[in-house]
Order: sequence, then structure tokens, then C-alpha cells
Amino acid sequence: MKKVRITVMRKAHYDDLIKEYENPIEHACDMELGKAFISNGHKKPDGFCESAWETVSPFVMALSCGAKNFYDGWMKNERSAMISCNDGFRPVSFLLETMEEDADT
Repeated sequence: MKKVRITVMRKAHYDDLIKEYENPIEHACDMELGKAFISNGHKKPDGFCESAWETVSPFVMALSCGAKNFYDGWMKNERSAMISCNDGFRPVSFLLETMEEDADT
């Protein structure tokens, strides 16, 4: 299996929706922009959001097993995917990239 780098690329925050529909919660999202996680394909990286993992894990697993070119040319790098978590109040976009196999990975 190949390792997959998961990088936090963007965070959105919809204050209007939160105010109208969400009960107050603390630490709803602790993802930091630019933070990178490494996955071996089947195990959630330490510190990675459980809810986000449920969304990205099928793509991580596929990439780790050699999948590429999702949706026939969707991504410029065919060994990557841009996936957002399913939080409708504060979605986070993650860049998933298959890592090259070498002595440093």
C-alpha cells in the first residue's frame, strides 16, 4: 500500500447557518490550514477529525491501493483528489495525494 498525504487546504465557516440551526458546541473543528497528515490507507491518522475521516477515507484507501484519475480527468494530478468533509456549518477541504515510494516515506 502507498502512503497518502492529507493536507488541510481550506476551511469555511457559515456563521448564518450556525446561528440559525446549530446548538453551541466547543471545538467543533480543530483542523489547521496547511496541516498535513499521513495515512497508510486504512488507519485514520492520529489527530485527524473522525467525521472528516468518514468522508475522505474511501478516497484515501483507493489512492493507497493505486487508484488514479478519479472521474476521468477531474484533477490535474491524477494521483490526487480534493475532498471536503461533510460538516455543513464549517466544511474543510482536504487535498489527498499519493506519496512516491522512496526511502523517505
